[in-house]
Amino acid sequence: MPPAVRFGVNYTPSEGWFHHWLDFEPDSVRADLDSIAALGLDHIRVFPLWPYFQPNRTLIRPRAVEQLVALVDAAAERGLDVTVDGLQGHLSSFDFLPAWTRTWHRRNIFTDPQVVEGEADYLRTLAAALADRPNFLGMTIGNEVNQFAAGPHSDPDRVTPDQAGRWLARLLAACAEGAPGKLHLHASYDAAWYQDDQPFTPEHSARLGDLTAVHSWVFNGTAQRHGRTGTATEHHAAYLIELSKAWADDPRRPVWLQEVGAPAPLIPAEHAAAFTEATVAGALDCPDVWGVTWWCSHDVSRDLADFPELEYGLGLLTNDRRPKPAAGTLARIIREWAPREPARRTTALVVDTAAGRSACAPGGPVFEAFARLTADGARPTTVLASRADDGHHLAARGITEVVTPGQVLQ
Repeated sequence: MPPAVRFGVNYTPSEGWFHHWLDFEPDSVRADLDSIAALGLDHIRVFPLWPYFQPNRTLIRPRAVEQLVALVDAAAERGLDVTVDGLQGHLSSFDFLPAWTRTWHRRNIFTDPQVVEGEADYLRTLAAALADRPNFLGMTIGNEVNQFAAGPHSDPDRVTPDQAGRWLARLLAACAEGAPGKLHLHASYDAAWYQDDQPFTPEHSARLGDLTAVHSWVFNGTAQRHGRTGTATEHHAAYLIELSKAWADDPRRPVWLQEVGAPAPLIPAEHAAAFTEATVAGALDCPDVWGVTWWCSHDVSRDLADFPELEYGLGLLTNDRRPKPAAGTLARIIREWAPREPARRTTALVVDTAAGRSACAPGGPVFEAFARLTADGARPTTVLASRADDGHHLAARGITEVVTPGQVLQ
Protein backbone atom coordinates (compact mmCIF):
# COMPACT_ATOMS: atom_id res chain seq x y z
CA MET A 1 0.00 0.00 0.00
CA PRO A 2 1.35 3.48 -0.81
CA PRO A 3 2.34 5.63 2.18
CA ALA A 4 -0.39 7.82 3.60
CA VAL A 5 0.01 11.56 3.20
CA ARG A 6 0.31 13.36 6.54
CA PHE A 7 -2.14 16.19 7.25
CA GLY A 8 -1.21 18.72 9.89
CA VAL A 9 -1.18 22.31 11.01
CA ASN A 10 1.37 24.84 12.17
CA TYR A 11 0.42 25.38 15.81
CA THR A 12 -0.17 29.02 16.74
CA PRO A 13 -1.34 29.20 20.37
CA SER A 14 -4.71 30.91 20.74
CA GLU A 15 -3.62 32.72 23.90
CA GLY A 16 -0.52 34.89 23.73
CA TRP A 17 0.59 33.68 20.29
CA PHE A 18 4.17 32.32 20.53
CA HIS A 19 4.76 34.51 23.54
CA HIS A 20 2.82 31.82 25.40
CA TRP A 21 6.20 30.28 26.25
CA LEU A 22 6.69 33.15 28.73
CA ASP A 23 3.49 32.22 30.60
CA PHE A 24 3.02 28.59 29.64
CA GLU A 25 -0.51 27.42 30.50
CA PRO A 26 -0.94 23.66 29.99
CA ASP A 27 -4.74 23.84 30.14
CA SER A 28 -4.85 26.42 27.35
CA VAL A 29 -2.48 24.32 25.24
CA ARG A 30 -4.61 21.22 25.81
CA ALA A 31 -7.74 23.07 24.73
CA ASP A 32 -5.96 24.24 21.58
CA LEU A 33 -4.82 20.71 20.82
CA ASP A 34 -8.34 19.38 21.35
CA SER A 35 -9.64 21.81 18.73
CA ILE A 36 -6.88 20.76 16.32
CA ALA A 37 -7.42 17.03 16.82
CA ALA A 38 -11.15 17.47 16.23
CA LEU A 39 -10.39 18.38 12.61
CA GLY A 40 -8.84 14.96 11.99
CA LEU A 41 -5.29 16.28 11.64
CA ASP A 42 -2.44 13.94 12.57
CA HIS A 43 0.45 16.27 13.40
CA ILE A 44 1.47 19.76 14.46
CA ARG A 45 4.55 21.85 13.81
CA VAL A 46 5.72 23.61 16.97
CA PHE A 47 7.82 26.77 17.38
CA PRO A 48 9.93 27.43 20.46
CA LEU A 49 11.12 31.04 20.42
CA TRP A 50 14.90 30.92 20.37
CA PRO A 51 15.62 33.91 22.68
CA TYR A 52 13.20 32.52 25.27
CA PHE A 53 14.79 29.08 25.25
CA GLN A 54 18.45 30.12 24.91
CA PRO A 55 18.77 33.66 26.30
CA ASN A 56 22.52 33.25 26.74
CA ARG A 57 24.83 31.24 24.52
CA THR A 58 25.62 28.83 27.37
CA LEU A 59 22.15 28.83 28.99
CA ILE A 60 19.43 26.64 27.52
CA ARG A 61 16.63 27.05 30.04
CA PRO A 62 15.68 23.65 31.53
CA ARG A 63 12.18 24.87 32.40
CA ALA A 64 11.54 25.92 28.81
CA VAL A 65 12.68 22.51 27.55
CA GLU A 66 10.39 20.83 30.10
CA GLN A 67 7.47 22.88 28.79
CA LEU A 68 8.23 21.81 25.23
CA VAL A 69 8.25 18.16 26.35
CA ALA A 70 4.94 18.73 28.16
CA LEU A 71 3.41 20.11 24.96
CA VAL A 72 4.62 17.10 22.97
CA ASP A 73 3.20 14.74 25.60
CA ALA A 74 -0.13 16.57 25.55
CA ALA A 75 -0.20 16.19 21.77
CA ALA A 76 0.45 12.46 22.10
CA GLU A 77 -2.59 12.13 24.38
CA ARG A 78 -4.67 13.49 21.49
CA GLY A 79 -3.14 11.32 18.79
CA LEU A 80 -1.02 14.11 17.34
CA ASP A 81 2.58 13.72 16.22
CA VAL A 82 4.91 16.70 16.59
CA THR A 83 7.70 18.22 14.56
CA VAL A 84 9.75 20.98 16.21
CA ASP A 85 11.44 24.00 14.65
CA GLY A 86 14.47 25.15 16.61
CA LEU A 87 15.77 28.57 15.56
CA GLN A 88 12.92 31.07 15.70
CA GLY A 89 14.20 33.07 14.13
CA HIS A 90 11.46 34.69 12.09
CA LEU A 91 7.70 34.35 12.48
CA SER A 92 4.86 36.41 11.03
CA SER A 93 7.05 39.44 10.22
CA PHE A 94 8.85 39.50 13.60
CA ASP A 95 12.49 38.52 14.12
CA PHE A 96 13.48 36.63 17.27
CA LEU A 97 17.25 36.59 17.60
CA PRO A 98 18.93 36.31 21.00
CA ALA A 99 20.79 39.30 22.40
CA TRP A 100 24.08 37.43 22.21
CA THR A 101 23.97 37.72 18.41
CA ARG A 102 22.92 41.39 18.12
CA THR A 103 24.06 45.00 18.72
CA TRP A 104 27.11 45.05 21.04
CA HIS A 105 27.47 41.28 20.56
CA ARG A 106 26.78 41.34 16.84
CA ARG A 107 28.04 38.12 15.25
CA ASN A 108 27.05 36.37 12.05
CA ILE A 109 24.59 33.61 12.95
CA PHE A 110 25.78 31.47 10.04
CA THR A 111 29.56 31.77 10.23
CA ASP A 112 30.73 32.81 13.72
CA PRO A 113 32.19 29.61 15.27
CA GLN A 114 30.94 30.33 18.80
CA VAL A 115 27.45 31.20 17.60
CA VAL A 116 27.23 28.09 15.42
CA GLU A 117 28.31 25.85 18.29
CA GLY A 118 25.75 27.53 20.53
CA GLU A 119 23.08 26.84 17.92
CA ALA A 120 24.22 23.22 17.62
CA ASP A 121 24.06 22.76 21.40
CA TYR A 122 20.54 24.19 21.44
CA LEU A 123 19.21 22.00 18.63
CA ARG A 124 20.91 18.91 20.07
CA THR A 125 19.39 19.62 23.49
CA LEU A 126 15.84 19.97 22.15
CA ALA A 127 16.17 16.86 20.00
CA ALA A 128 17.63 14.78 22.86
CA ALA A 129 14.86 15.86 25.24
CA LEU A 130 12.27 14.50 22.80
CA ALA A 131 14.14 11.57 21.29
CA ASP A 132 12.29 8.92 23.29
CA ARG A 133 8.81 10.30 22.55
CA PRO A 134 7.14 8.07 19.94
CA ASN A 135 5.10 11.00 18.59
CA PHE A 136 8.17 13.20 18.05
CA LEU A 137 8.83 13.19 14.30
CA GLY A 138 12.02 15.25 14.22
CA MET A 139 13.56 18.71 14.01
CA THR A 140 13.54 21.48 11.46
CA ILE A 141 16.60 23.69 11.98
CA GLY A 142 14.43 26.79 12.02
CA ASN A 143 11.71 28.70 10.28
CA GLU A 144 12.77 30.41 7.05
CA VAL A 145 16.21 31.22 8.42
CA ASN A 146 17.36 32.08 4.90
CA GLN A 147 15.55 35.42 5.25
CA PHE A 148 18.42 36.53 7.55
CA ALA A 149 21.02 35.92 4.84
CA ALA A 150 20.16 38.49 2.15
CA GLY A 151 17.85 41.32 1.16
CA PRO A 152 15.09 42.28 1.48
CA HIS A 153 16.02 41.86 5.16
CA SER A 154 17.09 45.25 6.46
CA ASP A 155 20.21 43.98 8.27
CA PRO A 156 21.26 40.61 6.87
CA ASP A 157 24.05 38.35 8.04
CA ARG A 158 25.80 37.87 4.71
CA VAL A 159 26.93 34.40 3.80
CA THR A 160 28.09 32.58 0.67
CA PRO A 161 26.31 29.49 -0.68
CA ASP A 162 29.23 27.31 0.45
CA GLN A 163 29.07 28.78 3.95
CA ALA A 164 25.31 28.29 4.04
CA GLY A 165 25.75 24.64 3.04
CA ARG A 166 28.32 24.03 5.76
CA TRP A 167 26.06 25.68 8.35
CA LEU A 168 23.11 23.51 7.34
CA ALA A 169 25.20 20.33 7.42
CA ARG A 170 26.56 21.16 10.89
CA LEU A 171 23.15 21.84 12.39
CA LEU A 172 21.45 18.87 10.73
CA ALA A 173 24.19 16.72 12.26
CA ALA A 174 23.46 18.25 15.69
CA CYS A 175 19.78 17.34 15.35
CA ALA A 176 20.72 13.76 14.43
CA GLU A 177 23.14 13.56 17.36
CA GLY A 178 20.31 14.46 19.72
CA ALA A 179 17.64 12.25 18.16
CA PRO A 180 19.07 9.56 15.87
CA GLY A 181 16.68 8.03 13.40
CA LYS A 182 14.15 10.88 13.36
CA LEU A 183 13.33 13.09 10.36
CA HIS A 184 15.54 16.19 10.41
CA LEU A 185 15.40 18.92 7.79
CA HIS A 186 15.68 22.65 7.14
CA ALA A 187 13.20 25.14 5.74
CA SER A 188 13.62 28.20 3.53
CA TYR A 189 11.08 30.68 2.30
CA ASP A 190 10.63 30.78 -1.45
CA ALA A 191 13.58 33.11 -2.12
CA ALA A 192 15.66 29.93 -2.18
CA TRP A 193 13.86 29.01 -5.40
CA TYR A 194 13.13 32.48 -6.83
CA GLN A 195 15.82 35.02 -5.80
CA ASP A 196 19.04 35.12 -7.81
CA ASP A 197 21.29 36.37 -4.99
CA GLN A 198 19.83 34.26 -2.17
CA PRO A 199 22.73 32.19 -0.72
CA PHE A 200 20.44 29.38 0.45
CA THR A 201 19.97 27.53 -2.82
CA PRO A 202 17.64 24.98 -4.39
CA GLU A 203 20.44 22.41 -4.10
CA HIS A 204 20.48 22.95 -0.33
CA SER A 205 16.73 22.49 -0.06
CA ALA A 206 16.53 19.45 -2.35
CA ARG A 207 19.65 17.59 -1.22
CA LEU A 208 20.29 18.28 2.48
CA GLY A 209 18.17 16.78 5.22
CA ASP A 210 15.72 13.91 5.13
CA LEU A 211 12.94 15.79 3.33
CA THR A 212 12.55 18.78 1.05
CA ALA A 213 10.39 21.48 2.64
CA VAL A 214 8.52 24.06 0.56
CA HIS A 215 6.59 27.09 1.84
CA SER A 216 3.88 28.26 -0.54
CA TRP A 217 2.58 31.80 -0.17
CA VAL A 218 0.71 33.40 -3.05
CA PHE A 219 1.32 36.96 -1.81
CA ASN A 220 4.74 36.68 -3.48
CA GLY A 221 3.40 38.13 -6.74
CA THR A 222 1.45 35.05 -7.79
CA ALA A 223 -2.04 36.16 -6.72
CA GLN A 224 -1.30 39.77 -7.65
CA ARG A 225 -0.48 38.64 -11.18
CA HIS A 226 -2.95 35.79 -11.68
CA GLY A 227 -5.84 36.58 -9.35
CA ARG A 228 -7.33 34.50 -6.55
CA THR A 229 -8.73 31.81 -8.88
CA GLY A 230 -5.94 31.78 -11.46
CA THR A 231 -4.35 28.46 -12.29
CA ALA A 232 -0.97 29.67 -11.09
CA THR A 233 -2.49 30.76 -7.78
CA GLU A 234 -4.41 27.59 -7.07
CA HIS A 235 -1.47 25.43 -8.18
CA HIS A 236 1.36 27.44 -6.62
CA ALA A 237 1.95 24.79 -3.96
CA ALA A 238 2.01 22.03 -6.58
CA TYR A 239 4.44 24.11 -8.64
CA LEU A 240 6.90 24.45 -5.75
CA ILE A 241 6.64 20.75 -4.99
CA GLU A 242 7.44 19.83 -8.60
CA LEU A 243 10.03 22.60 -9.01
CA SER A 244 12.00 21.19 -6.08
CA LYS A 245 12.35 17.86 -7.86
CA ALA A 246 14.52 19.38 -10.58
CA TRP A 247 17.41 19.67 -8.10
CA ALA A 248 16.86 16.47 -6.12
CA ASP A 249 19.42 13.71 -6.58
CA ASP A 250 17.00 11.09 -5.26
CA PRO A 251 14.21 10.69 -7.86
CA ARG A 252 11.79 9.67 -5.08
CA ARG A 253 12.83 12.22 -2.46
CA PRO A 254 9.82 13.10 -0.29
CA VAL A 255 8.59 16.69 -0.33
CA TRP A 256 6.78 18.30 2.59
CA LEU A 257 4.42 21.18 1.91
CA GLN A 258 5.35 22.56 5.31
CA GLU A 259 3.57 25.90 5.08
CA VAL A 260 0.64 26.99 2.97
CA GLY A 261 -2.17 29.37 3.82
CA ALA A 262 -4.88 31.65 2.46
CA PRO A 263 -3.65 35.24 2.90
CA ALA A 264 -6.20 38.08 2.84
CA PRO A 265 -6.99 40.30 1.07
CA LEU A 266 -5.57 38.47 -1.97
CA ILE A 267 -7.59 35.46 -0.85
CA PRO A 268 -10.64 37.05 0.83
CA ALA A 269 -12.05 35.25 3.85
CA GLU A 270 -15.15 34.19 1.95
CA HIS A 271 -12.96 32.43 -0.63
CA ALA A 272 -10.50 30.78 1.78
CA ALA A 273 -12.33 27.45 1.73
CA ALA A 274 -12.33 27.26 -2.07
CA PHE A 275 -8.64 28.18 -2.17
CA THR A 276 -7.89 25.51 0.43
CA GLU A 277 -9.72 22.88 -1.59
CA ALA A 278 -7.93 23.74 -4.84
CA THR A 279 -4.50 24.07 -3.25
CA VAL A 280 -4.65 20.79 -1.35
CA ALA A 281 -6.06 18.96 -4.38
CA GLY A 282 -3.16 20.22 -6.49
CA ALA A 283 -0.59 19.20 -3.90
CA LEU A 284 -2.08 15.73 -3.50
CA ASP A 285 -1.78 15.21 -7.25
CA CYS A 286 2.01 15.37 -6.90
CA PRO A 287 3.89 12.10 -6.34
CA ASP A 288 6.12 11.68 -3.28
CA VAL A 289 4.39 14.25 -1.08
CA TRP A 290 5.16 13.48 2.57
CA GLY A 291 2.56 15.80 4.02
CA VAL A 292 0.53 19.01 3.92
CA THR A 293 0.76 21.30 6.96
CA TRP A 294 -1.56 24.30 6.88
CA TRP A 295 -0.67 27.74 8.22
CA CYS A 296 -2.02 28.01 10.79
CA SER A 297 -4.10 26.54 13.61
CA HIS A 298 -5.59 29.59 15.38
CA ASP A 299 -6.06 33.26 14.49
CA VAL A 300 -3.83 35.83 16.15
CA SER A 301 -5.68 37.75 18.84
CA ARG A 302 -6.59 41.34 18.01
CA ASP A 303 -5.31 42.18 21.49
CA LEU A 304 -1.79 41.83 20.07
CA ALA A 305 -0.42 44.82 18.19
CA ASP A 306 1.60 45.53 15.07
CA PHE A 307 1.12 42.35 13.06
CA PRO A 308 0.56 42.77 9.32
CA GLU A 309 -3.18 42.69 8.80
CA LEU A 310 -3.17 39.37 6.95
CA GLU A 311 -1.59 37.58 9.93
CA TYR A 312 -4.63 38.04 12.17
CA GLY A 313 -6.95 35.83 10.12
CA LEU A 314 -4.84 32.95 8.80
CA GLY A 315 -6.08 30.38 11.33
CA LEU A 316 -8.24 27.40 10.53
CA LEU A 317 -9.84 28.19 13.87
CA THR A 318 -10.77 31.50 15.42
CA ASN A 319 -9.00 32.90 18.44
CA ASP A 320 -11.72 31.30 20.61
CA ARG A 321 -11.18 27.92 18.90
CA ARG A 322 -14.20 27.85 16.58
CA PRO A 323 -13.59 26.18 13.18
CA LYS A 324 -13.82 28.43 10.12
CA PRO A 325 -15.04 27.29 6.66
CA ALA A 326 -11.54 26.38 5.50
CA ALA A 327 -11.23 24.09 8.53
CA GLY A 328 -14.38 22.28 7.46
CA THR A 329 -13.02 21.90 3.95
CA LEU A 330 -9.71 20.49 5.16
CA ALA A 331 -11.47 18.14 7.60
CA ARG A 332 -13.63 16.80 4.77
CA ILE A 333 -10.61 16.27 2.52
CA ILE A 334 -8.94 14.27 5.29
CA ARG A 335 -12.05 12.13 5.88
CA GLU A 336 -12.37 11.36 2.18
CA TRP A 337 -8.69 10.81 1.49
CA ALA A 338 -7.59 7.24 0.77
CA PRO A 339 -3.87 6.43 0.56
CA ARG A 340 -2.80 6.40 -3.05
CA GLU A 341 0.23 7.24 -5.10
CA PRO A 342 -0.55 9.74 -7.86
CA ALA A 343 0.57 8.79 -11.32
CA ARG A 344 4.01 9.95 -12.35
CA ARG A 345 4.12 13.34 -14.06
CA THR A 346 5.52 12.49 -17.48
CA THR A 347 6.01 15.96 -19.00
CA ALA A 348 9.02 17.86 -17.67
CA LEU A 349 9.66 21.56 -18.11
CA VAL A 350 13.34 22.41 -18.54
CA VAL A 351 14.92 24.66 -15.89
CA ASP A 352 18.04 26.36 -17.25
CA THR A 353 20.06 27.45 -14.23
CA ALA A 354 22.09 29.81 -16.41
CA ALA A 355 18.96 31.98 -16.65
CA GLY A 356 18.97 32.52 -12.88
CA ARG A 357 16.44 31.58 -10.26
CA SER A 358 14.27 34.54 -11.16
CA ALA A 359 13.24 32.57 -14.26
CA CYS A 360 11.35 30.31 -11.84
CA ALA A 361 9.65 33.17 -9.98
CA PRO A 362 6.16 34.55 -10.69
CA GLY A 363 6.34 36.22 -14.10
CA GLY A 364 9.41 34.21 -15.10
CA PRO A 365 9.29 31.85 -18.08
CA VAL A 366 9.49 28.61 -16.06
CA PHE A 367 6.72 29.72 -13.70
CA GLU A 368 4.43 30.95 -16.47
CA ALA A 369 5.04 27.91 -18.68
CA PHE A 370 4.17 25.59 -15.79
CA ALA A 371 0.92 27.50 -15.26
CA ARG A 372 0.13 27.36 -18.98
CA LEU A 373 0.70 23.60 -19.15
CA THR A 374 -1.41 23.05 -16.04
CA ALA A 375 -4.24 25.19 -17.40
CA ASP A 376 -4.14 23.15 -20.60
CA GLY A 377 -4.70 19.96 -18.62
CA ALA A 378 -1.13 18.68 -18.43
CA ARG A 379 0.48 17.54 -15.18
CA PRO A 380 3.99 18.99 -15.55
CA THR A 381 7.08 18.53 -13.45
CA THR A 382 10.55 20.04 -13.95
CA VAL A 383 14.04 18.90 -14.86
CA LEU A 384 17.37 20.72 -14.90
CA ALA A 385 18.75 21.47 -18.34
CA SER A 386 21.88 19.52 -17.37
CA ARG A 387 19.73 16.40 -16.90
CA ALA A 388 17.30 16.86 -19.77
CA ASP A 389 19.24 14.41 -21.97
CA ASP A 390 20.01 11.92 -19.20
CA GLY A 391 17.88 8.94 -20.11
CA HIS A 392 18.56 7.14 -16.83
CA HIS A 393 17.46 10.13 -14.75
CA LEU A 394 14.35 10.71 -16.85
CA ALA A 395 13.37 7.05 -16.66
CA ALA A 396 13.85 6.97 -12.90
CA ARG A 397 11.37 9.82 -12.61
CA GLY A 398 8.92 8.49 -15.20
CA ILE A 399 9.49 11.42 -17.56
CA THR A 400 8.70 10.71 -21.21
CA GLU A 401 8.54 14.24 -22.65
CA VAL A 402 10.82 17.24 -22.14
CA VAL A 403 9.79 20.75 -23.21
CA THR A 404 11.33 24.20 -22.79
CA PRO A 405 9.50 27.25 -21.50
CA GLY A 406 9.92 28.86 -24.89
CA GLN A 407 8.13 26.00 -26.62
CA VAL A 408 5.20 26.33 -24.23
CA LEU A 409 4.90 30.12 -24.28
CA GLN A 410 5.49 30.77 -27.98
